[in-house]
Amino acid sequence: MDNSLSINHPVKIMQLHAFFPTRDIGTDHAKIRDWAQAAEDLGYAGIEVADHVFGATAREGWTPLYNEKDPFHETLVTLGFLAAVTKTIRLSSGVLILPQRQTGVVAKQAAEVDILSGGRLRLGIGVGWNFVEYQALGMDWKTRGAREAEQVKVLRTLWTQDLVTFRGRFHDLTAVNITPAPIQRPIPIWLGGSSDAAMKRAARIGDGWMPIMAPQDAEQKIPILHEHLKEFGRDRGKFGLEAWLRVNEPDPQRWAAAASGWRRLGADIVMLYPMYRIADFADQIETLRRFKQAAAA
Repeated sequence: MDNSLSINHPVKIMQLHAFFPTRDIGTDHAKIRDWAQAAEDLGYAGIEVADHVFGATAREGWTPLYNEKDPFHETLVTLGFLAAVTKTIRLSSGVLILPQRQTGVVAKQAAEVDILSGGRLRLGIGVGWNFVEYQALGMDWKTRGAREAEQVKVLRTLWTQDLVTFRGRFHDLTAVNITPAPIQRPIPIWLGGSSDAAMKRAARIGDGWMPIMAPQDAEQKIPILHEHLKEFGRDRGKFGLEAWLRVNEPDPQRWAAAASGWRRLGADIVMLYPMYRIADFADQIETLRRFKQAAAA
């Protein structure tokens, strides 16, 4: 395949997001503060916090991507803390596994983070890959896609209306509300997931799409995304595209190539998503510096 990427998009200013090193940052709140402030000082446009409620052990026929030894800070509580220790950088869940949660609780928590951050929150959501976690939380794995779609509708209704009555497949609300309301009415909702179904759902109901995908693979997907947006009467100019660059080793040349490829494809945001461990705090900060430098190349 031609590495020049044939899709013709105007070169644009592409923002960088910083992936919160949830597995390696530890539990010292001062280091969490210092990392977030370093990302802001380096000029990153946003910070994204990953999500898992439970760790899970491997079992017959199934090995988790992350296991019971991988620590994950609670997403929305962490975002509330980051709101207090930063000033302007945007904050995002990346991504919150929405269908395994009560919609009203997420609406309330997200509204609070938006208030405490002065309107800097974006809710990144997904359906996840860990059916064990769904079982442990008492939620149905098989209906997660349909539930997510209805949840998005309910979230926006709760954030924008003063009193909500809603009847759906998964929700039954009668004259309830979220008070205090968020600053952003509604809070932006971007959908993760790289499958065709996730992409189509994002085009139908999301404010943006945030897949984990190499630019060479995305080259085949972006035209389909545009067709879906057209099908649903959506304006591409008002629909965001973010690329997660999942990497297994610290190789700035590969980071730069991937970021450049996504820039040519019209991405609004790119984020480095290291799968390798970065145990040293100084190295976590250095990774932010190196990615910023590589992505600007």
